[in-house]
Amino acid sequence: MPVATEPLSGVPMWRPVRGGNAFEITVARLAQAIRLGLVPVGERLPPERELAERLQVSRVTLREAIAALREAGFLESRRGRSGGTFVVRSTGDSHADTAEQDAAALAREMGDTLHDALDFRRVLEPGAAALAATRALSAADRAHLVACLAAARTRDPRTRRVNDSRLHLAIASASGSTSVAASIADVQLRLDRLLAAIPVLRRNLDHSDAQHERVVEAILAGDPVVARTEMEEHCDATAALLRGLLG
Repeated sequence: MPVATEPLSGVPMWRPVRGGNAFEITVARLAQAIRLGLVPVGERLPPERELAERLQVSRVTLREAIAALREAGFLESRRGRSGGTFVVRSTGDSHADTAEQDAAALAREMGDTLHDALDFRRVLEPGAAALAATRALSAADRAHLVACLAAARTRDPRTRRVNDSRLHLAIASASGSTSVAASIADVQLRLDRLLAAIPVLRRNLDHSDAQHERVVEAILAGDPVVARTEMEEHCDATAALLRGLLG
């Protein structure tokens, strides 16, 4: 079985990972390489040592990213002399489930507007979180945020996306600006089908839950700097996965 022979240098997907979301960005880079045919179905990923060096991530992070894509059905690990990690299906191919195929088609249809929506969210939601942290929230508002945070931790795929969206809308509402809340509701609606179609990666859900918690804690503590920073990291992680898996 051949190994991907495309040189790692000069290929955008293999450039060094930067930012605080190394796991999500690494998943996105591997998914892009698969989706674009840099590593075709049936071929083996470049050696782990080479990939880790090129991406400048730890081998632990790389292994976790590979494990996530293996769990999602894109990769398969084989033992033995001719073993390694092989691509077994491409993102958006004929074997993908209907939701993923529909989302990939929608992402292609959105074109540049997808990136515009993600950029808009990246500017708007961190600002809303920072603004919420400056507000004197009532006991009811604080309780509502905590309840939405707890609900967003669910791993039930039937309710996870809805509860995640409700938490973001609760944070927007806590900002006290009806214009900001309306704009966030609009961008959440624009991205909802795409966000729902991201393969369930348990490590990503762990990251998302931790980021949500830090955002809400910062808002309740009245710390707008941390609230903004944590929401920026959260938006960046989601955008990396969307662009890598569907964009």
